[in-house]
Amino acid sequence: MIFKYIRSFLLLLILAFSLLVSACEGDYRQEARGGYSEVLVVMDSTAVNSETALALRQTYGAPILTMPRPESRYDLVFRDVRTNRDLEIIHGHRNVIIAAVIDEDTNAGALLRSLLSEEARQNIRNGNSFSYTARNVWSRNQFVIMLSAATDEELASLIRRNERRLIAELHSVELDRWKAYVYRRAEQVNLSREILQEYGWSFRLQHDYRIGVDTLGMMTFRRFLPDNDRWIWVWWEDDFDDFDSIDRDWITNKREKINRQYMRGGSEGKFVRTDFDRPYEQRFLEINGMEAYESRGLWRMENDLMGGPFINYTMYDHENNRLFMMEYGQFSPRWDQRRFLYQFEAMARTFVSNPDAIVPRDER
Repeated sequence: MIFKYIRSFLLLLILAFSLLVSACEGDYRQEARGGYSEVLVVMDSTAVNSETALALRQTYGAPILTMPRPESRYDLVFRDVRTNRDLEIIHGHRNVIIAAVIDEDTNAGALLRSLLSEEARQNIRNGNSFSYTARNVWSRNQFVIMLSAATDEELASLIRRNERRLIAELHSVELDRWKAYVYRRAEQVNLSREILQEYGWSFRLQHDYRIGVDTLGMMTFRRFLPDNDRWIWVWWEDDFDDFDSIDRDWITNKREKINRQYMRGGSEGKFVRTDFDRPYEQRFLEINGMEAYESRGLWRMENDLMGGPFINYTMYDHENNRLFMMEYGQFSPRWDQRRFLYQFEAMARTFVSNPDAIVPRDER
């Protein structure tokens, strides 16, 4: 039976890889493949219309609403385990979700159980856990998520109830990959260092952003292409000691004021503003030890037909009483924009505040 063959094959393969890695100083396995933001979902073919499959589409595959054209969080590709070729594809893919009822008599179920300890399998049967993650199981730079429960209905419910955590786990791994992608060619190391020495904050700048405005408490950067215009601005205020007063309205009003003053169109009366007729989202997070609010939505050009997505981070350096706003905007009507937003998120995670790094100009 292919079921028994696959199970034996998997166990032997895992053992062989373990011996290889332990015997060598480095990991010589292949680099995982697959598109960025693509997830291979391993399920039995009879389960692609199950409650679990629907829950996966509604969480990992949910549309991002704060974009001009809806794009899913992740592109889900469903695949059964029927042949050795299926196994090879699974083993080599960058992001893999294996979802199956814990004791189901399928190849997908066998694959899932082969990766879990007996204790983990029993915890799932008892309802004490349902999700496990592992890195570099078969390939380098690989992330595998294992989801299971006693029944299809229970697993679907657990996925929906734990959506935020599940998405955050995968998103963190993906942002690390996007960071490597953004800086793969080159980055403006000297410019980042100069900004740090001048203002006591900085972030890793992609190779082709150029400085626009550089004035007291405000800098803008732009990466202009005729059909893909992107910009970043950073505003900051020192000696700020009332972060508790920051809320959604405060952030919105400050953003609107800054955009109206600095992000202007080509003629009088044109400036960037928030499109409040479209979804606007906000959440709290931490960036390099700083409390931060992330705001997402759509901007539009006043008195014009232009528009696009934006992401704003309002960050507070408690230790030095410094408040920052960092915003990314994009205008690219011809292109899907999800990947560019993820790239900015990766860049924003490199933002640091360190006023002790300021160096007087005559000492540089």
